[in-house]
Amino acid sequence: MTTFTAPPPKPVTPGLYIVATPIGNLRDMTLRALDVLAAADLVLAEDTRVAAKLLTAYGLKKPLERYDDHVGDRVRPRVLDALAEGKIVAQVSDAGTPLVSDPGYKLVRAAVEAGFKVHPIPGASSVLAALTLAGLPSDRFLFAGFVPVKSGARRAMFEELAASRATLIFFETGPRLAASLADMAAVFGPREAAVTRELTKLYEEAVRGPLDVLAVDPRLQEPKGEIVVVVGPGAEEAATPADADAALSEALARLGPADAAAEVAKALGLPRRELYRRALELKGRV
Repeated sequence: MTTFTAPPPKPVTPGLYIVATPIGNLRDMTLRALDVLAAADLVLAEDTRVAAKLLTAYGLKKPLERYDDHVGDRVRPRVLDALAEGKIVAQVSDAGTPLVSDPGYKLVRAAVEAGFKVHPIPGASSVLAALTLAGLPSDRFLFAGFVPVKSGARRAMFEELAASRATLIFFETGPRLAASLADMAAVFGPREAAVTRELTKLYEEAVRGPLDVLAVDPRLQEPKGEIVVVVGPGAEEAATPADADAALSEALARLGPADAAAEVAKALGLPRRELYRRALELKGRV
């Protein structure tokens, strides 16, 4: 059996630690996260029952306190008091990285404003796991969170995002997935997309294809489990003559015709020779 060695753990100093937890596979817990939880004086959790199971899996027993949007205003002062006493406080989500569609940013902001150290302990993230599995452009992406329940609100959300040239990432539930995919297809058109499910778990799955095809795929009518939908970016629209003239006029205020044509050709993907001719016209030299 292969054995692994790792650098020895460093002392965990007082402060607030934002600790990522596994999204399914318990072996995705990082060594550093375990170091922090082992040293913690207090663990904040969305659901203390879920957090207790996580701690038990690693042989840890720690004081737990619920922290979510419903009790945050009441709990935050006590957490800040603990930090002032030099305590180590860890915040975990039910699964994945805290503050990503989870409560917690107000606590981080309050801790920073009070002058306490805040430490991110990175680890599992369903957003990044889905992005890497989707096979879609990943150089620019936008996480949009949970999709609204009603179709009208969903379409309004998608219309706001339609002009984005980034890959889009959404959370959705099984019962609403097919309807959401249909609304996406209506707004985004037949963009390439991937529906990922049960990431890192036994029944992990990724179904890829155009949105309109995915919307009627029998496998995606009411799938079970946690679902992340990844939608590819829209195609770049060709620049119009008006776009070219506007860009040339702006560039000519700073550059000569040749340099202006070269700059706009690179920015808009248009032929440099034609842009140079147009630049001369705009300058009144032809």
